[in-house]
Amino acid sequence: MFLKAAVNGGRSQAERPTVPVTAAEIAADTLAVLSAGADVVHFHVRDPDGGQTIRPEALSEVLSAIRAVAPDAVVGTTTGLWTCSGPEERYQLVMSWDVLPDFASVAFSEEDAARTAELVVKRGMALESAVWTMADVPHLLASPTLHDNIRILIEPVEEDPAEAVAAARAMATRIQEAGVTCPLLYHGDGPTVWPLVRAAIEDGHETRVGFEDGTDLPDGTEATDNSALIRAARALAAGQPGPRADAPSRREAGDVL
Repeated sequence: MFLKAAVNGGRSQAERPTVPVTAAEIAADTLAVLSAGADVVHFHVRDPDGGQTIRPEALSEVLSAIRAVAPDAVVGTTTGLWTCSGPEERYQLVMSWDVLPDFASVAFSEEDAARTAELVVKRGMALESAVWTMADVPHLLASPTLHDNIRILIEPVEEDPAEAVAAARAMATRIQEAGVTCPLLYHGDGPTVWPLVRAAIEDGHETRVGFEDGTDLPDGTEATDNSALIRAARALAAGQPGPRADAPSRREAGDVL
């Protein structure tokens, strides 16, 4: 199973003291999660006040720190509109990146996603396109970069686990029916993290865990760090466990695949 570590997102150290925030912390955590079994690492750069940013100097600092300790790591970041003032500034900031991540994600729920995705590809980064709802899927399928994606991220917004799994499977079906052949990756948020990990394992798709998405282990106890979450996901994949009460089966989720 292909497993991505999403090590911080917008989560603060007030929530979990071990959330990596500084360049040095993100670099150290990258090395740790790769050692724990992650295949690639996704991080969000922080500004001095703890906010998220995609400014080139801040991204360069993090990438330089990562590559100093883990030169072979495959790492990527976000292009989320919440990191800047809007679509035009986002485009200009991504254009100005002088040190490039290996991949960048673009959410097709956001304005001007297609143009940003084209820029990611043009600049030589691998592209991950993301969909949050079925309404995003037509925009993705119409994008010029559809077949340039290294993977497509399916990130359902439903808070109920059964509904989130059903939504992920419905989006996956629609995307695959359109002829898309790149890998699909399911991931959740909070209570839907582990149900979607189990669904990804069952459906043969990629998945991700990490403090960006959730801080608890499958049994509901708090994870000490990102590495504990990676090890827990690997254990689930190795055991191929059957669905549990909090992980609806295909039939319970609508049997849409």
